[in-house]
Amino acid sequence: MVEWWQLALSIAGGLAILWVALVIALLVEQRKHPGATTIRAILRLAPDVARLLKRLASDRSVPISVRIALFALLVYLLSPIDLIPDFIPVIGFIDDALIVALALRIVTRHAGGEAIERHWPGTPEGLAAVLRLAGLPPHSGM
Repeated sequence: MVEWWQLALSIAGGLAILWVALVIALLVEQRKHPGATTIRAILRLAPDVARLLKRLASDRSVPISVRIALFALLVYLLSPIDLIPDFIPVIGFIDDALIVALALRIVTRHAGGEAIERHWPGTPEGLAAVLRLAGLPPHSGM
């Protein structure tokens, strides 16, 4: 039986992995576009992305496939079963980071730029970084 503190620890660990994966992906993307986004802005982006994903998951106008993918990502992050066990130093978290980055890219592409822009809670620069990471064109009003 899973205790409440184990569940809370799993959720916190999943969120930390999501944040690290997002920061790594954005740092790689930032190197492709020097000066487009500062490191400080990237570090502030994770809470905005978490809110974006929550809003996308609860929006009935977003395709059901996007909402299912978000649920599957959450289940994977909370699951004790991993492709590579987390107790293996460094590489244990790489599979989680790669799956999170891939899922974010798929979700943002399938939801579409308009849905991302509609639900984006952060700054215009953060939105531009997320759209760039997803391979979507920037908003025409930016």
